[in-house]
Amino acid sequence: MVNQPYRAAGGGRSRAALVKRAGESIALGSKSFASASLLFDKATRERAHLLYAWCRRCDDIADGQDHGGPLSIDEKQGHDRVEAIRILTHRALDGQPTSDLAFDALGLVASECGLTQAMCDDVIDGFALDAEGWRPRTEADLMRYCYHVAGAVGVMMAKVMGVPDSEDETLDRACDLGLAFQLSNIARDLSEDDAVGRCYLPVEWLVEMDIPPGQHMKPMYRAQLVTLARRLVHLAESHEAAARLGARHLRFRQRWAVLAATNIYGAIGRKVVEQAELAWDHRIHTTKLEKLGHVLSALKEARLGAWPPSEMPRWTRGELMVRARMAGRPAEVKFTPLRDEDVRKKED
Repeated sequence: MVNQPYRAAGGGRSRAALVKRAGESIALGSKSFASASLLFDKATRERAHLLYAWCRRCDDIADGQDHGGPLSIDEKQGHDRVEAIRILTHRALDGQPTSDLAFDALGLVASECGLTQAMCDDVIDGFALDAEGWRPRTEADLMRYCYHVAGAVGVMMAKVMGVPDSEDETLDRACDLGLAFQLSNIARDLSEDDAVGRCYLPVEWLVEMDIPPGQHMKPMYRAQLVTLARRLVHLAESHEAAARLGARHLRFRQRWAVLAATNIYGAIGRKVVEQAELAWDHRIHTTKLEKLGHVLSALKEARLGAWPPSEMPRWTRGELMVRARMAGRPAEVKFTPLRDEDVRKKED
């Protein structure tokens, strides 16, 4: 009799242990998201932390970091790191132990909220782009990358909050929120990314500004860089406005938490625009007092609702998913051996 592999949600670890470590991870890795998550009800907050722990761990493995510390990028090892992430993720989703708390945390929250392998692979494909030294050529390329590393996470977070697969509009708005967060992050982190040889500004944008490749952080191009950062933030604000509409379909505490996070991350992008050429002389962040103000503002909006934007964003979840599928790895094809009847000559 063949022994079947051990399977249990969370790799057999206790839920309490996974939740505790996930909470420690978010407190260390993202003060902004940790603050907003306190507004969730207990069940949603724990599940959000479990999902965050996996996202943070994947990011750290891909970039050789520790909760967002200094990057250690080695393209020779990048592919192997991403494959390790994929293998551990698939094991976790299959209920097998992974020897890594963050991946076991994913297995637990996936079993509770219906997260799928396809959702996780969408996120991992973003790490694969970074591992291969990918650069966006067009705005469409930029938005596809943002979909992988943040829009897809937004959809998973909506599932954590109990949004069913049938609620396409709400899932679309959750994707918009992830896109808005990532665009603001890119605008803020232009200098940090450049220091490790990364640039998420589309080549076509740089050409429009007469900025040679790899030179965008040089002082003589700072004015043009401000224009491009403003363009990123404008895109972010378009998706942010759309995301606020989706919040109305959530329960009150969930809506409040999402709007608080929206306010906090949106403020980062707007600070980049306000500080103009000085925006990359130091890392922009929001203070505790500013976070409190954004939380209170979110409370008011959670009660009164948001006004629909004058126009919806140019880039939709559906279009970005199609682009992601078309640019992704070919699907595995399972071959069924043909029967050899009447193929081989029968022996006399």
